[in-house]
Amino acid sequence: MITRRTRAVLLAASLVALTGCGAGTAKDDPAAATAPTGSSATPAPRTSVQAAPLRIPGLGPRTRAGIPEDSGQAVVVTGEGRDASVSRAVLYERTARGWRPGTVWPAHNALKGWTDHHMGGDLRSPIGVFGLTDAGGLLPDPGTRLPYDQGRGFTSPGTGFEGEPLDGSFDYVVAINYNRRSGTTPLDWTRPLGADRGGGIWFHVDHGGPTHGCVSLSEAHMKDLLRALDPARHPVVVMGDAASLDH
Repeated sequence: MITRRTRAVLLAASLVALTGCGAGTAKDDPAAATAPTGSSATPAPRTSVQAAPLRIPGLGPRTRAGIPEDSGQAVVVTGEGRDASVSRAVLYERTARGWRPGTVWPAHNALKGWTDHHMGGDLRSPIGVFGLTDAGGLLPDPGTRLPYDQGRGFTSPGTGFEGEPLDGSFDYVVAINYNRRSGTTPLDWTRPLGADRGGGIWFHVDHGGPTHGCVSLSEAHMKDLLRALDPARHPVVVMGDAASLDH
């Protein structure tokens, strides 16, 4: 005698045999689960749910609009506050689904924080979206695809704001295209906006304290950045304090 429980087990086994590996069961299929018992009606077709494109977190519409459509890499440097000299940097890669983040890198920015109208000597880092087209340093090229200028001009003598030695700060640099001419060595002092608007804003090796206007990363992370940046992907930096970037 086949009991009701035995009949249910046999029915479940036959469903597994029919669906095959990975195809799902009636329990997994919302359309099948809602079909009337004993009905011959065809279940509604299943629809795929497309994930929303991944946006870079912390960027408001105005900041996002500043990233060129052809940019496939964006280094986002987010300051802790408008007047803070501590920040973090993340390299994002644009994919078919949106922006994919890399590792978070600790960073320093200028002594007095950030400004949306940088002036020479104001000890603030400029806020905005800027191209990354040129690199260089005192030490040999670590394997970047950017044009790389090696030379003694990248010597960094003296001490920082907290008395730390600056030696080695310019061993590796990436020029940030604020008030400079792209396609030239980072040592090119051409200032399209005028000398009073400052310049020489770089990514460079961290010396353990605030900068004059640059963004500094550890030596290991500077090498990672240099090796990752691809001029064919038109990399940019998006930089500023968190509140400003959220606009």
